[in-house]
Amino acid sequence: MVERLASEGAGGWGVLRDAWQARQRGGDVIILAIGDPDFTTPEPIVDAAVEALRSGDTHYVEMAGRPGLREIIAAQFSVQTGRSWGPEHVTPFAGTQQALFAASLCLLEAGDEVIAFDPMYLTYDSTLQAGGAALTRLSLDADAGFRIDADVLGDAINPATRAVVLTTPNNPTGAVASVDELEAVAELARAHDLWVIADEVYSDLVFEGRHTSIASLDGMADRTVTVSSLSKSHAMTGWRIGWAIAPPQLVEHFGDLCMAMNYGVPGFIQTAAIAALTTQDAAVADMRDIYRRRRDLASAELAGIDGITVLTPQAGMYVMVDVRGLPTSDDGFAWDLYRATGVAVVDAAGFGEASAGWLRLAFTISDEDIAEGCRRLKNHITGLQAR
Repeated sequence: MVERLASEGAGGWGVLRDAWQARQRGGDVIILAIGDPDFTTPEPIVDAAVEALRSGDTHYVEMAGRPGLREIIAAQFSVQTGRSWGPEHVTPFAGTQQALFAASLCLLEAGDEVIAFDPMYLTYDSTLQAGGAALTRLSLDADAGFRIDADVLGDAINPATRAVVLTTPNNPTGAVASVDELEAVAELARAHDLWVIADEVYSDLVFEGRHTSIASLDGMADRTVTVSSLSKSHAMTGWRIGWAIAPPQLVEHFGDLCMAMNYGVPGFIQTAAIAALTTQDAAVADMRDIYRRRRDLASAELAGIDGITVLTPQAGMYVMVDVRGLPTSDDGFAWDLYRATGVAVVDAAGFGEASAGWLRLAFTISDEDIAEGCRRLKNHITGLQAR
């Protein structure tokens, strides 16, 4: 059991850990390796949490989440999907990963198979297999922009398949699934009686296109678990507040799991989440505009560099850079770049074989540091090509 919690992809954080330590020593490093917004959590959210604490909100809470927060999440999802959802469909969790963990434990058991598309988040492989299910990873075509391929999915489904995992908008690629792509997956889910676990963390940070929840499609509300959080959209990564939206019978099991894991999300954090969801639309829009500007900045700085291809994202906070045509050491390009320039990025091989040979750059720092990091990357590549 313990071995199933280890993740090969988690090794991709090695450069980041080294860069953090170097920064603490005063080193000249630029960290483009983590999706942690550089914005401060909006003041009204902080004020709501502080007031709750001062008012004595330091005790146990309803393990399945406070009704007020569940009602707000359900109401907003109803507007987003055009379908009716109630608080009985919602469970707050300590972040998206815990919600995904709960879905995997409640839906999957030993002998089941869950299918996910690569690239996917670094630690999802261990999360999805924690209960003993087997994970099948399907590689998306990098040269086609890492788009969802329902034909590949259809060929992989077998009698053991129990669930499919979708991440849209995607981390790391920033791709946003179209309605046609989602409908093709939904058709397979309905035909084979499969669950869909939908990670929609970046749905508020879409720059081009339109985010659609697969749960909004015909026949999918009763077979979809939608997970999301406030971490990215509201600059609340350290608050650890997310949720799962699912059929009520599954939500009952989520409540039991919350009791076994952490006895519910702290009340003052739930109060902060209510403030975030009800008062901060303008702040989210402002942050989204800044991310769009930073995305365009990074893409422009990297454009025209011989030997690489830049995948400009439709959403999120990352730019993917194809460095498959460049020489590298056995440690990989990310380590070579960091040692030579002090620029820390993520080797996207940690997200799966589909993105091997790519880098993920996070534009979650200042414009000046993004531009400088991209210039150092360009100079490093130019130096490699001059050898």
